[in-house]
Amino acid sequence: MGESIVTLSKIGMVFGGSSGSQTVALQDIDLRIAPGEFISLIGPSGCGKSTLLRVVGDLLTPTSGQVQVNGKSTHQARLDQDYGMVFQAPVLFEWRTILKNVMLPLELRGVPQNQQRERARELLNMVELTGFENHYPWQLSGGMQQRASIARALAIQPKLLLMDEPFGALDEMTRERMNMELLNIWRQTQTTVIFVTHSIAEAVFLSTRIVVMSARPGRILHITDVDLPQPRGEQSRAETRYFEIENAVREWLRKA
Repeated sequence: MGESIVTLSKIGMVFGGSSGSQTVALQDIDLRIAPGEFISLIGPSGCGKSTLLRVVGDLLTPTSGQVQVNGKSTHQARLDQDYGMVFQAPVLFEWRTILKNVMLPLELRGVPQNQQRERARELLNMVELTGFENHYPWQLSGGMQQRASIARALAIQPKLLLMDEPFGALDEMTRERMNMELLNIWRQTQTTVIFVTHSIAEAVFLSTRIVVMSARPGRILHITDVDLPQPRGEQSRAETRYFEIENAVREWLRKA
């Protein structure tokens, strides 16, 4: 692989104090991610997927190894607002309308208010929430709240979008719809995505590559290229190649 937006070299993460109470969460993680990729991290519960995502996002400092994002340290990349982050809970501010929630990152940047509104309306249209600008989060369904959260994460046009099981709490049909919408957003924005999931089917449908991690201490067991044609739609889930990749990932997870 040539140019990388994320480079992880020999990443290790140990939690705890004295050696007897230490937990080795990550061990010898090497990974390079090219601009525009959609990378899914999958593995057994407790294998360090979310920990690895937080290391990339400068929410945790690794015990060993080096991380570069967009050619910088993770701390500098965060200061430069190269990241957008979406977690399992939408974490919208209940006292702000949906429009004002999406405007918030631009407001914090000091962007003129008319530009904040224009950009927020563009993003709400992209995630199909036009008409809900003046609603409050509690007036929307879980899927709609998560779409608003994605719009907010994209407000500053980040080069990298970090997503930690963003659809894990949704029912299956809503989750499949959100998968389709996320792929459409990814194609439109060409943002690099790192996506944590427990669902093999979701990983295969969304990704350009799937990183299979071992049980703790988390290591990379295998990286699977997902060569399903783009753009993907409901028909992709019925293709023979889809089931072949799904089975291959499942076999690697059995070795985890």
